[in-house]
Amino acid sequence: MTNFTTYRKIIHIDMDAFYASVEQLDNPELRGKPVAVGGGSERGVVAAASYEARKFNVRSAMSGVLAKKNCPHLIFVKPRFSRYKEISQKIRTIFYEYTDLVEPLSLDEAFLDVTENKKGNPSASLIAKEIRQRILDELHLNASAGISVNKFVAKIASDINKPNGQKTIPPEEVIPFLEELAIEKFFGIGKVTASKMYSLGIFKGLDLKEKTEAFLMQHFKKSGSHYYKIVRGIQNSEVKPNRLRKSVAAEHTFVKNLTSEIFMLEKLEKISGELEQRLIHSKISGKTITLKIKYSDFKTQTRSKTIPYFVKEKAIILETVKELLFQEKVMNSVRLLGISVTNLNINSKKITEKPILVQLQFEF
Repeated sequence: MTNFTTYRKIIHIDMDAFYASVEQLDNPELRGKPVAVGGGSERGVVAAASYEARKFNVRSAMSGVLAKKNCPHLIFVKPRFSRYKEISQKIRTIFYEYTDLVEPLSLDEAFLDVTENKKGNPSASLIAKEIRQRILDELHLNASAGISVNKFVAKIASDINKPNGQKTIPPEEVIPFLEELAIEKFFGIGKVTASKMYSLGIFKGLDLKEKTEAFLMQHFKKSGSHYYKIVRGIQNSEVKPNRLRKSVAAEHTFVKNLTSEIFMLEKLEKISGELEQRLIHSKISGKTITLKIKYSDFKTQTRSKTIPYFVKEKAIILETVKELLFQEKVMNSVRLLGISVTNLNINSKKITEKPILVQLQFEF
């Protein structure tokens, strides 16, 4: 009897510089120019940067001041999330013509399981190419794609030939690919973890693979077991079309740092009102309220309290936040305050889909 190894066919679609590209699409005067979506003021932050801006090392999450320093002729535009959401919905409509197993990660990226698909196309690579072409033809935007046997590898692959490209890692190439991959390129390994791995002599996937699971758990706790598996191509996470919302939040960054709890309470009252509106709009309430405080030195502190009933009312949220604020003395001047509600009253029943298993002979 012939033994077949079984795999899924997963596509990760990632829009190229989505917010900035939408702005360039809607305003022809911005095309070909360095554009940053966000604020260029002292407290402004870059939400997205066009590829013309990235040539000057302008990146998302960068302060507007530093971005302007790197690229003096950078053009800042205010974000229009309603417009981005509108286009995102059109992109997802295209996805659903190929499969119902679509897991959005954000407005500009999603996983698709096309192991069995509505087009009856055996090639995940050709499906990805067709989807990207349709996004270009119908919406005039570029997308990149990664195709492989699981979500982890597909997400890494989608970044390889950006912008406006795709990369397929077929089953037989997954292990060699991961062995040669620089450790900082592994999805989920940030600068701090990468630096720790460097100190342990781990610079690429092969170095990681040579470490035992016990060694990795000793140095990285539960994450160590995750690293042990992913470098061996082991990740069985399904594409989940109905991702459960885990929190609802609102936060504000201030033009001037706040040094008095009285001023903080004024801001928290407004944030509580905004959060109440979001909860009402989402028809959600929750039991755990968390106060987020970011200080002028960028250190972040959170304080939480769980109450015995679900709430969405501003008055109750604010009263709980007041208690959290005065729980201990504020350590420094404050540049950001935020409130989030978790432990939500959303049906947490998991969707139990049987994984679709296909013989190794299919075409990637």
